[in-house]
Amino acid sequence: MTAIALCQIPVSPDPATNLERVQEALARAEGADLAIFPEATLTRYGRRITDLAEPLDGPFVSGLAQAARKHGLAVIAGVFEPGDDRVHNTAVAIDAQGAVRAAYRKIHLFDSFGAKESDLVAPGAEPTVVELAGLRVGLVTCYDVRFPELARALVDQGAELFAVIAAWGSGPLKEDHWVTLVRARALENTMWTAAVGQAPNPAESSDGYGVGRSMLVDPLGVIRADLGTAPGVQIVRVDHEWTTAARATLPCLQHRVL
Repeated sequence: MTAIALCQIPVSPDPATNLERVQEALARAEGADLAIFPEATLTRYGRRITDLAEPLDGPFVSGLAQAARKHGLAVIAGVFEPGDDRVHNTAVAIDAQGAVRAAYRKIHLFDSFGAKESDLVAPGAEPTVVELAGLRVGLVTCYDVRFPELARALVDQGAELFAVIAAWGSGPLKEDHWVTLVRARALENTMWTAAVGQAPNPAESSDGYGVGRSMLVDPLGVIRADLGTAPGVQIVRVDHEWTTAARATLPCLQHRVL
């Protein structure tokens, strides 16, 4: 089994505050092999991201790496990287020795429900699978979860777990969409899926980002853990033998035609 810490934290506009929250969460994640944090852990969405974006050797990711090394576990978290004229919305993957192993730049930008992420963010182009904690982890960021072809591309690259990070927006039916889509990506690919969103932050509630509902979903689409809306850290376990059993029962990946 692999132990994963779902780290559902509220996110502040201030990177230093967020790094402190990451460090506190990792202290509670002792015994886990991998800790997953939300999209935009660096800073909340807003025009400030163009000013606060940092390169991967900047102070925020360096702080994540130091904390990963101190606690001896791998970390996935969302940051913003400077780009040419816009930033990149990046999921950074750091191993237990503090080395950056991958940086996935979000492909599908949230130009929906009245938002226009592409005003500030440039899209990435490469589906990314990274080896962390002995697992091949496929990286998925927020709006990406609405696109099953990305999840299938990660399967084709050998993913053994989907890590979905999000700053999911609130609104009518939005929370239902989140739960449905995470379960669908798990079920249609018979894949353990660890999905982590920002906890609601009452101090910043006007922007609507963060519904919580971080969860672990098994390869048959069953929710094994659900953190609700409050901030929290929960250690869950991925049973790789259950993946084998689920795929023997439901061999849909073998039955693919297209």
